[in-house]
Amino acid sequence: MKPINAFILAAGHGERLRPITSHIPKPLLPVLGVPVIEKIIEKVIMTPVKKIGINMHYKWEMIQKWANESQYADKIDLFIENQILGTGGALKNAKSFLSDTVFLLHNADIISNICLEELIRGHFESGNTVTLAVHDYQGFNNVWIDSNNRLVYVGDQTRKDQKGLRAVAFTGISVYSPDVIDFLPDGASGLVDAWLRAVSSGHTVGTLDFTGCEWTDIGTPEAYSSFIFEALRKEGENIFVNPSVDCSKIDMAGYVVIEKDSILEGTSSLRNCILLPGALIANNSKIYNAILGPEYLVHLEEKLTSPPAGMTSSLIADYFDEKSEDITITGIGSGGSDRNYYRISSAKKSVILMESSHSLSDYERHLAYTEFFRKNNLPVPELIGFETSDCLAPDWVSRENEDRLLALFEDLGDLSLYSWLKCRRSEDIIERMYNRIVDIVAYLHSTVSNNATYCLLLQSRVFDYDHLRWETDYFMENFVKGLCGIAVAEFEAQLLQEFYALAIKVDSFKKSIVHRDLQSQNIMITKGDPRIIDYQGARIGPPAYDVASLLWDPYYRLEDALRERLIEHYIARMKEYSDMSFHEDEIRQTMLFCRLQRHMQALGAYGFLSRVKGKKYFLKYTPQALSYLKEEAELTKAEYPVLYELLKIIHEKACR
Repeated sequence: MKPINAFILAAGHGERLRPITSHIPKPLLPVLGVPVIEKIIEKVIMTPVKKIGINMHYKWEMIQKWANESQYADKIDLFIENQILGTGGALKNAKSFLSDTVFLLHNADIISNICLEELIRGHFESGNTVTLAVHDYQGFNNVWIDSNNRLVYVGDQTRKDQKGLRAVAFTGISVYSPDVIDFLPDGASGLVDAWLRAVSSGHTVGTLDFTGCEWTDIGTPEAYSSFIFEALRKEGENIFVNPSVDCSKIDMAGYVVIEKDSILEGTSSLRNCILLPGALIANNSKIYNAILGPEYLVHLEEKLTSPPAGMTSSLIADYFDEKSEDITITGIGSGGSDRNYYRISSAKKSVILMESSHSLSDYERHLAYTEFFRKNNLPVPELIGFETSDCLAPDWVSRENEDRLLALFEDLGDLSLYSWLKCRRSEDIIERMYNRIVDIVAYLHSTVSNNATYCLLLQSRVFDYDHLRWETDYFMENFVKGLCGIAVAEFEAQLLQEFYALAIKVDSFKKSIVHRDLQSQNIMITKGDPRIIDYQGARIGPPAYDVASLLWDPYYRLEDALRERLIEHYIARMKEYSDMSFHEDEIRQTMLFCRLQRHMQALGAYGFLSRVKGKKYFLKYTPQALSYLKEEAELTKAEYPVLYELLKIIHEKACR
């Protein structure tokens, strides 16, 4: 494909975004730390683009400063307009830049996943003078095209003498041959007029349909905030905090974005908020559903969720005194679970509704484990209600509802340990929090485990050889073969022998109740206290598996010295809770092999969740999990040489 230029329209005042754009021009609005114009350039630069032109007018000095400091500075040419020249006048003003090659034109307020290379290739293959990227976008379809996808007319309705036309919407992205400049007058003008002049002169203005692609015009506060919160959700995150900001004293719920140069004074509460550069949050503030900046606050409408189908009204009515119209429902959660979670709130209180699509037995375990752990003072959420009155009866859930099972739990908020760690905190504070969590883990492995006979469902689920082998098969199928595409036929038999030996070894270790997925996203920080969630997969297994999950967590890497101190703390607590029945050598001798097992399971999960479930954001955790596994394979290569060689192949392939 021939090299081309690109041009980004960035001169406008952004009137629909007032008062935000009174302080920052629309092209520099941050998207999780990156200006929107830079997000566009990151995509444009992946095409055969030589240079990028940008027109400027409103707050042009800020755009110029950004451009000069950008990593793309050597590719950017800036064109200042003393007055707004419109979309056509902007191109005429940059004639010297645009007249020698085909160019891509992109609005500075459009974010999409439209394939720009496909658009550029389509333009070259068609011989069009202009090629517009279009889509079916109800309410904005005013570009009328014929059966050959060529532009005929632009307007709210087709002329009566035109038959066989259909309307589509322009996306703000297009490709031009340089001779389009000839259809532009001097001074201010619009590109639509140039399109129609070109058509009248016998030139072709074609279209390529990208209906179904993701597309957002961030031109209003609601559109901008929706895009930002959706970007967080797609990353599997609830919180984005610029490293320059101290948010350690802030209570956060829902989605929260804190950009650079924000100032947070004292203790405050934020929910569904975007703090733009220069925002000031005073001590003891409670701010919900808003965009904040220097001296302004823009209220946002909270995005509500429809209740799950089949939700029984009595389940909610028994908990809330308010009228149904005073209750709101919002979807929450972005992890790997197939369950759906909703926050149901009134002015006075809130509760979490779990909608499980799992089997009846999985749902029964979740409820039974909750009751057992609560009775044994483990800090899990309170079970408030469920669909039927007797969860222990054989027919306690009606069979017609088996595919959609509902339960109400205490609302622990949205701040997981994973999110809590995103705020800049001292090493002492982090260590104190982890010590408190280790206390809970040791209590689970000792005192609670001593009472396992009182929970028959838990007692019967052993983390044994079969389950351990399932985990290593899961790793091979979903990560090694599925994600990395590595063929292992030549050494698969030897590898399976090593997995057999590993499973036999780990199964031989002394067992207690283990959470089995005790990582930072399954620990909530509620009013400063750690609480445990997602425990329905608990089994009777080696306690070192939980310790490995927590202290060698791919979501957050602890410093080696801190990790060793936490292991010492765990050992001290286990000795305290278990009298003399716990032996330090046992946990240390089993730790490395449980780490091997755990990190293969984690990588298998990341492969499955990204490939099968489409949750691509889990791929960002694979480098750290691989780093752990490579370290562990190095330490055990005498026992598991084939696994060690496999890890070398994965490392060379740079499978991420």
